[in-house]
Amino acid sequence: MLPALALFSLLWIASRATVHSLTVQDHSQVVITEDVKVPVVLGVMSRCPDAMLCEAVWDRVLQRVGNKVDISLSFIAKPNASDPTYGVTCMHGVEECAGNVYELCVAKYHPTSEWWPFLQCQNFQGRDEIGLPETAMNCATTAGFHWEDDRASECAGDNGQGQEGVKLLQKSVENSIQLGIQKSCTIIINGKQVCIRDGTWYECEGGHAPADFIRQINEEYERLNSGIRGASSIL
Repeated sequence: MLPALALFSLLWIASRATVHSLTVQDHSQVVITEDVKVPVVLGVMSRCPDAMLCEAVWDRVLQRVGNKVDISLSFIAKPNASDPTYGVTCMHGVEECAGNVYELCVAKYHPTSEWWPFLQCQNFQGRDEIGLPETAMNCATTAGFHWEDDRASECAGDNGQGQEGVKLLQKSVENSIQLGIQKSCTIIINGKQVCIRDGTWYECEGGHAPADFIRQINEEYERLNSGIRGASSIL
């Protein structure tokens, strides 16, 4: 029998697999078209209080519209070629760099149904615990996988300094620079910056409560998929 948490994860994934099935008139074939999910990027720093608050808000958003969203993190740091470990300088210290690496590695090797609970678990432990190996190990268990023999663990290495994880962090920082992300937390929905949390909420034309982001996701989702549905109806 599957453990309860593993069974929950499987059901979570299944409930979010949104597809449209179209039967052709002669019933000879079925055309399956997957809905386009709304890309969401959170520009963050793992030990930043504003990022943790922002991620708590988005936890509530994902509970409602997680099946319509493709969410990812883009980390903020300053490139620093003289840094021997990470090649970047993290605002809240080397422990934050390690926390960034842990979160990136888990996000690379696990579905949202596992890496997002891992992230929330780290935040729940408190910002001073983020980036510590024991926190990553405990949160992996909470998220439903074993840290010791996991590819994410190999990626992060000892103390969040694994070669693969460091490269992921450097690439993520470059991505943030390219996107113009400077403040943690910056929220980008479908390529458009919609809100910033940095001490307070600002530049949030559409609002900053969970209900506001849920509304924006629903609107973008309908816009992205209206063409697919129109094409399906023609077929």
